Amino acid sequence: MESAARLDSNHKLTLKELPYIIRWRDDRCKRCGRCTAVCPVKAIAPAVRVQRSVRSEGAVPTPTAKRTIVHVVEQVADIEKYCTGCGTCSLVCPNEAIEPEYNPNNKFLHFKNKGGDAYKRGGRRNDPLVSTLDKLKFTRISMLTDPALDAGRHEFRVRTLLGRVLPPEEMPLTLVNGELVVDKNSGKFIPPVREIYPIMIGSMSVGALSPPMWEGLAMGISYLNEVEGMPVVMCSGEGGMPPRLLRSKYLKYFIIQIASGYFGWDEIIHSLPHMVEDPAAIEIKYGQGAKPGDGGLLMAQKVLKLISGIRGVPQFVDLASPPTHQTKYSIEEAVAKMIQSMSMAWGFRVPVYPKISGTKTAKAVLNNLARNPYAAALSIDGEDGGTGAAYNVSMDKMGHPIASNLRECYLDLVKQGKQNELPLIAAGGVGKKGNLAANAAALIMLGASAVSIGKYIMQAAADCLGDEHNRCNLCNTGKCPRGITTQDSKLYRRLDSDKVAERVVEVFKSADVELKKIFAPMGRSTELPIGMSDGLSIDDKAIAERLGISYAC
Repeated sequence: MESAARLDSNHKLTLKELPYIIRWRDDRCKRCGRCTAVCPVKAIAPAVRVQRSVRSEGAVPTPTAKRTIVHVVEQVADIEKYCTGCGTCSLVCPNEAIEPEYNPNNKFLHFKNKGGDAYKRGGRRNDPLVSTLDKLKFTRISMLTDPALDAGRHEFRVRTLLGRVLPPEEMPLTLVNGELVVDKNSGKFIPPVREIYPIMIGSMSVGALSPPMWEGLAMGISYLNEVEGMPVVMCSGEGGMPPRLLRSKYLKYFIIQIASGYFGWDEIIHSLPHMVEDPAAIEIKYGQGAKPGDGGLLMAQKVLKLISGIRGVPQFVDLASPPTHQTKYSIEEAVAKMIQSMSMAWGFRVPVYPKISGTKTAKAVLNNLARNPYAAALSIDGEDGGTGAAYNVSMDKMGHPIASNLRECYLDLVKQGKQNELPLIAAGGVGKKGNLAANAAALIMLGASAVSIGKYIMQAAADCLGDEHNRCNLCNTGKCPRGITTQDSKLYRRLDSDKVAERVVEVFKSADVELKKIFAPMGRSTELPIGMSDGLSIDDKAIAERLGISYAC
């Protein structure tokens, strides 16, 4: 028996193997139990220890040993209940007696594959290095020769176009009595175009996000459009939308996504005759930057009653989307079927475009879309994008950085003379270090017509605790301590949707000010500096050569 116990303990882990070690102060703790109650992964637990103390008492002091039982808060050294470093225990502790500390010498990934299942997590890739976007500087500053603008007083129009913009000679327009009128007998197609703000909220579904988080984002978007006059749009993600929203006037501020799982599309189709407004666009998802070549996944623990109802599926089952749309096995077929069928569903009034992962094959997709008059844009999602659930190996070892992928595609359009015709939407790591406006401006000057953000808005609007050191990243488990990515009502009640909406508005208004501060010295006020790469520099020769921008040190 003793030998068996010794062997069993020999196969247990010490705390030094785990990514975070919990520092608990006995002298400050009042044993209220708040920390153990709120820990989303049960990494800490109340326990008792036998403590030996030596005392000398009496007229003739004689040392005596005394053993007492003390109550403690103990970290669990179980790989299935490892501390994620979210710090929720620190938030509720009244005496600052507990906090997680990152362990740089951890061997976490060596052990997180028990049962033969590869490690899955949410969040973003574990990469603390500075990205290319954050290295870029804006060096074309007007002084005496060019018309610099006053960012504080000049009138700006920071807008972009979502939809195919045909050259004048291809438009079916004729001049009649000094006015341009559409020639209905020309047989030419006028693509639908929307004027939007160049920073959009990317695809995060009802299901991946909690009800108050998604509602907060939706309210913030509506306020920006209705009150602030900023045409910010938001993508629904796969999984459908609340039926009430589909039938409301606010639908025009949303991009509806269709992905390979087709989740939620029954409700969308049934709502079509009752829609009082068209959506801003339709996005067909073929890939995600965080896990290129892999399909979407909403894990069973997040498929509760509300989500199963919207998506039309049973409760508590994994919802996996295939890597590709199973009825379309090539981009040529997708162009012929998916884009055209979605265009037909809305009477060719709504822009339709695909979203793909950033890869070396992005140019092949782009060249096919450039020849199709119904393709409204191309969204490219780089490797630094976040996700609700993915295998760690996909997030950390697969994908293509967005800067070079976008630049390559834009220069390809330039060679075809279509750089002003087919918009490119860039995503993946925008605002990763908090520099939202600077990253967005850099991507616009590399060739993007718009940029898409996801993880950034979660961190800025709802105080997401996850980072690139594998902190928290419980998005896939439904145990989000902030209540952002969970369907557990006990957890998402911690999130105030009104405060989320307020922060969304603040984020976009401040980004608007910063964009004007960047564009003003370049003399741009009424149009975006799309592809204006001569305004960028970097102190890395290899990156400068790869992007075709100036080297400055």
